[in-house]
Amino acid sequence: MKLQDRLIPFSPQPTALPSQDYLIGLRGLLAIQCFLWTFLRVFAPAAVKDSSNTDGPFEHILLRKTLSVLFWNEGLIYSFFIFLSARSIAIPFINSPSSRLVASAAFRRGIRLAIPIACSVFFIQIIFLANSTTYISEFSALTSNKSISIPYEIPGALGYINSVFGVFWISRDFASQAANKAFPSQQLWILSTIYQQSYTIFMTMTIIPYTRPSWRVKALLFFVLTAWWVQSWAWFSVTALIISDVVMNMDFSERSRRGVPVNIFRKPFYFPSWILYMGIVLGGLIMQYIWTTAKPELKNGELRVHTAIYGDSARKGLNTNFDPTQPQARADNYLVIVGCILMLETYEWVQNIFTWGPFLALGRRSLAFFLMQSTIIYTAGIKLYLHLRTSQGWSDGGAGTMCLFVCLLVTIPAVEIFYRIVDVPSQWLAKGAFDWIRE
Repeated sequence: MKLQDRLIPFSPQPTALPSQDYLIGLRGLLAIQCFLWTFLRVFAPAAVKDSSNTDGPFEHILLRKTLSVLFWNEGLIYSFFIFLSARSIAIPFINSPSSRLVASAAFRRGIRLAIPIACSVFFIQIIFLANSTTYISEFSALTSNKSISIPYEIPGALGYINSVFGVFWISRDFASQAANKAFPSQQLWILSTIYQQSYTIFMTMTIIPYTRPSWRVKALLFFVLTAWWVQSWAWFSVTALIISDVVMNMDFSERSRRGVPVNIFRKPFYFPSWILYMGIVLGGLIMQYIWTTAKPELKNGELRVHTAIYGDSARKGLNTNFDPTQPQARADNYLVIVGCILMLETYEWVQNIFTWGPFLALGRRSLAFFLMQSTIIYTAGIKLYLHLRTSQGWSDGGAGTMCLFVCLLVTIPAVEIFYRIVDVPSQWLAKGAFDWIRE
């Protein structure tokens, strides 16, 4: 048997449509930003947007009010992951519509996510059972870090099974689930939302081959509006589906490069689309900078302008009793994401940036990177910091810098091992299980 045949279970599956691989590269960039957010939230919380540590060194405050909005913005990162997942999962069906592809995607999705999540949560619990979480409390007290939380210890094997099951079962209050609270960075809820919204996409995309393009776009835009009204993540995911449809079926790139047709004094004129897209991005960023630098008390104002379908505030009409601790689908993130994606889908030179090899490699490992990096930061990183500060007398900046290098050096091989041993085999197992039930 040839070596490559033996390695098939440990090799990633080919992409459904190589011309769309720039979306994988974009995931790679998001993985880097996620690492930065997790690391800085632990070791420089005052430099992070929406941090509970509002006071800190001047340079950290400056970073929070400038670069954090662009490069390590939690809300923008998780919203982008949800949007990008919805943009990507419909590609095989839109490219070649068939009932088999719909059934395969719906069947494999749960297996594909459940195995890596179950392994990650199990690994985390083993580590914290062996080492306790007392050192995290010590670190938090030493650094006055109010932004991190002590990971929840899941009680017993049955509790572990229930926590993993809950990731795929709950439909709201995602951040309150046990598995998310046991996850060091408490971002595991993102995968719950991605999983739930996957089935919104699977159901909605089936209309694409059987309806007129203009009518389905209008219908889906109405869907987006109603999803926004009830504050469902579907207004992000269905917007992503619309973009998938127009890019693959309606020659969006060429039309967008041509510009937006307008008539001025009966003279046809094409308004450059990139100005429109940059205006959308700028609108979202202006909102974010206002909430971060000038008027943080206005940040949650937009959340009230939705209908309240749960709780006591439902009787009052608008969403006046929302939970600010839960992650929210926000208009500022939506505008930034939509503007950036439209630019990406329009210009080939932008797409070429994200087909760069390192971006593609990291994008294929983005799930493994997401599941592993916070565990390493909260274990190796924090323990090293405590050792350097309390035993070696290092300064805060020196210890933090050393932790950054060590966390990177440990994360890279750990991610590769998890990717090869857990992530890739889960893809093949999901595919094999679907083929098996059809035999």
